[in-house]
Amino acid sequence: MTALVSAIPILLLIVLMMGFKVSGYKSAIATLVVTILLALFAVSSMDILPEKYAGTSIYGIVLWSVVEGLLKACFPIILIIIFAIFSYNILCETKEIETIKAQFIQMTSDKGLLVLLLTWGLGGVLEGMAGFGTAVAIPAAILIGLGFKPMFSAVICLVANTVAVGFGAVGLPATTLANQVAASGVATPEELCEVATFIILQLSLMFFITPFVILMMTDRKKIFKNICIALFVGSFSILVQFCCAYWIGTETPAILGSVAAIIAMLIYDKLFIRKSSDTDKVQVDQQRFGLVKTLKAWSVYGLIIFFILISSKIVPSVNEVLNNTLVTKFSLPAIGNTFKFCWLSNAGLMIFLGAVIGGLIQGMSVMRLLKLLCKTTLNLQKTVVTICCLVAMAMLMNNTGMTNDIAKGLVLLTGAAFPFFAPLIGSIGTFVTGSATNANILFGKLQATAAYDLGLIHQGTFFGVTGNETNWLAAANCAGSEGGKLISPQSIAIATAACNMEGQDGDIMRKTVPFAIFWILMNGLMVFLGLHII
Repeated sequence: MTALVSAIPILLLIVLMMGFKVSGYKSAIATLVVTILLALFAVSSMDILPEKYAGTSIYGIVLWSVVEGLLKACFPIILIIIFAIFSYNILCETKEIETIKAQFIQMTSDKGLLVLLLTWGLGGVLEGMAGFGTAVAIPAAILIGLGFKPMFSAVICLVANTVAVGFGAVGLPATTLANQVAASGVATPEELCEVATFIILQLSLMFFITPFVILMMTDRKKIFKNICIALFVGSFSILVQFCCAYWIGTETPAILGSVAAIIAMLIYDKLFIRKSSDTDKVQVDQQRFGLVKTLKAWSVYGLIIFFILISSKIVPSVNEVLNNTLVTKFSLPAIGNTFKFCWLSNAGLMIFLGAVIGGLIQGMSVMRLLKLLCKTTLNLQKTVVTICCLVAMAMLMNNTGMTNDIAKGLVLLTGAAFPFFAPLIGSIGTFVTGSATNANILFGKLQATAAYDLGLIHQGTFFGVTGNETNWLAAANCAGSEGGKLISPQSIAIATAACNMEGQDGDIMRKTVPFAIFWILMNGLMVFLGLHII
């Protein structure tokens, strides 16, 4: 019963957005208000408040939880969204988007492969390097620039931004999970590799299914061709990601796996697409672009990728300096949490630097750039409100024990069948918080505890890989988080902002829900089979 009461904010949000078609920002405001009321008047009587808050005023917990959510929403999520859209607007302002469009079309004459290249390839690289919505915002904006419809662009980018999420932001979600379940609180390199490998194994079918879905959404007539492309590209991607996870760890699977997927697409295009006589091929403009023109057109995105790479863990020396310079850190009273924000190492700053320098290279003045940034920010005001309310709600549900109570209710309800439902818990955490990292913080330890209660503490073999049963079940939390990412209101808010679809959040959610349900069911099946049958 307490789990049902705790789930009221989630259910209300879904009903408002999908049932009554209320706009995202209005739904988010209403849900936050209801969550605050529940926290103030129901949590204390339900006895679900975490023990560390014993004797603490519920009013103080609610107040500072909301403050924590607003801070986390602004730094860095909203910054990344604003600067990602700003980078695209610069290309539109300078007309260099036309060059990028022409060059993408020249990469392949096949419409399905073109969309896959942008969403699964480029999107995966962006997710692996930066995360926090960049993999949805930037590819969606480019797709619209190429002439695709906004709804199609929003939905397909959300569908594509799934497999890479567990290793987004240079492996942050997977690393966080491994640390959560490690006995010492800090995972060893071996434990990191084991958890990362288990995540890849649990996602293995989706490496083939997701590209196939993307291709079918683009062109439903060429089923056999779509199957061939999905198998070819998926094989490259999963092989590289598995090797990265097994031998290197959590940092590189999404980045290198997505690069491998891009290479596979170009190889497939060279071997099969260009030699075919398909009458439905996209007409390729044979206009030639010189090196200077190409570098100028790609300067914005090229610099963004460059800055993100050099500031990430791939370059440890630079990353360490940036992480320890200009850091804002202070404690939040009542809840005892600490807010920390690194001004120099976050993806938002890297996108801003790349956008501004690229804009200058493309001929814009500083004043024009400032005006464009102000205009971009004003156009995103509803998105800002939506995300602030949703993250505040997530922090409030977390700090008052509501989110944890929902997960415990599922554990009690499912019993021995819990492994099948383990990915659902990760999905719920990501749906509420909008972040796979936060979902792993919320429920990573719970998954390990559930494994212990079920006696899943031994060494075993999972699809040919030896490891600990507890880590296998914990990995399900991260693998399942991708399903929640598909329908997370924060992700949808990013998509609506990138595609200029304010107020259509509910429509997008209705289209992504079937994919999310299928994703969660497939993850549950893989976790269950790996644990009990294989």
